[in-house]
Amino acid sequence: MTSAPAPDGAGRADRGAHSVGSAAEVADAAVTVPEVADAAVTVPEVADAAVTVPEVADAAVTVPEVADPAVAVPEVADPAVAVPKVADAAVTAGAVTAGAVTDAAVADPGSGLPAGSAVLDEPTVPVTAAWTTSLSLATLAVFMAFMTPIQILLPLQLEHIDPHDKNAALSLVTGLGALVAVLANPLAGAWSDRTTSRFGRRRPWILGGALAGAAGLAVTAVQHTVAGVALGWCLAQAGLNAMLAGVATPVADRVPLTQRAQVSGWTGLMQSVGLVLGALITTLLVTGVRSGYVTLAVLTVVLALPFVLRHAEPPLPRALRPAFDARAFARSLWVSPRRHPDFGWAWLTRFLINLGNALGTLYLFYFLADAVHFGDPGTGVLVLTLVYTVCAALTAVPVGVLSDRVGRRKGFVVLCSLVMAAAALLLALFHTWPSALLAAAVLGAGYGIYLAVDQALVTQVLPEAADRAKDLGVINIANSGPQVLAPALAAPVIAHLGGYTGLYVVAALVILVGGLLVTRIRGVA
Repeated sequence: MTSAPAPDGAGRADRGAHSVGSAAEVADAAVTVPEVADAAVTVPEVADAAVTVPEVADAAVTVPEVADPAVAVPEVADPAVAVPKVADAAVTAGAVTAGAVTDAAVADPGSGLPAGSAVLDEPTVPVTAAWTTSLSLATLAVFMAFMTPIQILLPLQLEHIDPHDKNAALSLVTGLGALVAVLANPLAGAWSDRTTSRFGRRRPWILGGALAGAAGLAVTAVQHTVAGVALGWCLAQAGLNAMLAGVATPVADRVPLTQRAQVSGWTGLMQSVGLVLGALITTLLVTGVRSGYVTLAVLTVVLALPFVLRHAEPPLPRALRPAFDARAFARSLWVSPRRHPDFGWAWLTRFLINLGNALGTLYLFYFLADAVHFGDPGTGVLVLTLVYTVCAALTAVPVGVLSDRVGRRKGFVVLCSLVMAAAALLLALFHTWPSALLAAAVLGAGYGIYLAVDQALVTQVLPEAADRAKDLGVINIANSGPQVLAPALAAPVIAHLGGYTGLYVVAALVILVGGLLVTRIRGVA
């Protein structure tokens, strides 16, 4: 229960070189006749006309074998023919741009990518179910590799290494890993944004991150000291966060707004599915800590391959990559909330909702043991997690579809905060097993809404198209930060503000504040 055409090129040539064509041979060409007044232009009677394309920098425009032109006459009284303005079109077979040609890309016919797509353009071509499935599997790999060690493998390993100080050792290892995550994700995202590989900007980082993360898990598996485990886990976190930078950004890169919440629902749901599936694999299918790590390492790479191998993406032209400057690069990692207030409010909303969710789930094991007096709190947590995940699945995708259809995001975020706060209040007021089951169902339903809609909202407030992965890495700090902060807040609340009742009341208030702050965003409905 935690917390996302290969350009062939565009044509440019020398200024002033234009072809002269017969009007009977011109098709679908935009012909501009500047400063003509009181002229009626009859197309069939135009012969040997000089075709002038004004304001085209460094371009030689040839219009071969074209017939029946549409002639646009600016400033013409009662023109016979009017053509809508065409600007910045991609140069494809048989189509000529009548404006500045910049950063356009023509797809390789065999690539399966939409013609005319540009690497930094807002996506308009719908993605397929196969694309969404492959990205969801890669996302599942990331979160299964993240969460299963934290929940199961690291506690077992550290208990064997240092049974007397296992809690302190676990806090040290997971705290260092969280610090690496906070730094690695935006850094990897920034480098991904600058990658000019012919395989695209994201797929090299998904595969490279998966391999590095798997290596880190393998290193962690064979350690016999707390320091060794900490080192291995930090290596795993660095690789997995590089992979996360790759899998989190394709939704912003490739998914149109009319599909974005639906696709975000599928990918976001993988967070909860990864936790449950990882727990089942490492407790039922394999035995032993070492085999658990190795199994996760293999699955991390295997589940990343379908997206990496089957779905091409447009590469970034080298001309669009800025020259590297260390100071400018470091400054770019800070996104000013004054200059980009919508981004700042979206970050704070996500941070608070995730903090409330972390407060509500962190001490669930002890809540069942001490307040509910459930006989087997470990099994109880697994049951509640399953209920939570099923209910999240029931709301994430349908609400995502609805959000895409009505074109609204903020109202759904407010709704999810109300539902999640109600679940936290159930845990605060009623310390029974049936009420815990009901609270898990309500919390899961609310978090499913959040997973779909908030991720779609965040992609709409990113400051620059060229920095999508880096900015989403900054947003991801609002996911990982609460995991570090929640334990420090929860302990004094339990000790001094009413025990578990006080803890869940605080969680409800934090979630409500987070949901209400989303209304401060102005650029998204």
